[in-house]
Amino acid sequence: MKLNNKIALVTGGTSGIGLAAVTLFRREGAKVVAVGTDRERLKQVETQLGEDGLAMAANLRRPAEIDRVIEVVRDRYGRVDVLFANAGLGRAASLEAVTEADLDEQFEVNVKGLFFTVQKAVPLIARGGSIVLTTSFLNTKGTPGLSILSATKAAVRSLARTLGAELAPRGIRINAVSPGPISTPFASKMGLSEQELKAFAEGVEGQVPLQRFGEAAEVARAALFLASDDSSYVTGTEVVVDGGLSQF
Repeated sequence: MKLNNKIALVTGGTSGIGLAAVTLFRREGAKVVAVGTDRERLKQVETQLGEDGLAMAANLRRPAEIDRVIEVVRDRYGRVDVLFANAGLGRAASLEAVTEADLDEQFEVNVKGLFFTVQKAVPLIARGGSIVLTTSFLNTKGTPGLSILSATKAAVRSLARTLGAELAPRGIRINAVSPGPISTPFASKMGLSEQELKAFAEGVEGQVPLQRFGEAAEVARAALFLASDDSSYVTGTEVVVDGGLSQF
């Protein structure tokens, strides 16, 4: 098993890509700590993880709540071997419609929350540990109506490089996984009407060279590669899982 006896911390771990990663990491032998905000889904995940795992509620906009998660992980496990900083959100809005609250919310979760999650977890990560960040195909594709989300994901891609360079002397690797259009609940939370969401999905799917949406499990497998020793000489890079959308 690729993560046998590893301690894996997964944020955004109760739905979509995060949940798929939690399931896969556990199957590969890890003791998983899943972090989310929906208490009902957390209960379900905790049942799935069993006695070796843990599901915790935390609002990553608040650094004090990240501190609390890290403290619990330190007390229970003493270390983190794999951090999958996956939590994120997006809001669709035209240039004229973007509000200060829209901008603040997305940067608070996608950049600030992710950054402080990494910062606070690093003291528990020893040489040989791996950090995986979730970015997006939007970091290279200009997509109308998604300017703020795209900017946050470009920032995450930059962090994979800058923090990767900073932590490389400590033997800690940082990489990013970059999903394209994936069949998850993420898109349904972007503030679009059903009609707008359908039109958006059809438009994006038509641009994907593989002519389909991806599945969360396909992204989770890429995250597993980056989390495991299979990628022991890989850092600062991005594994793109987008059906060729940003490549051709």
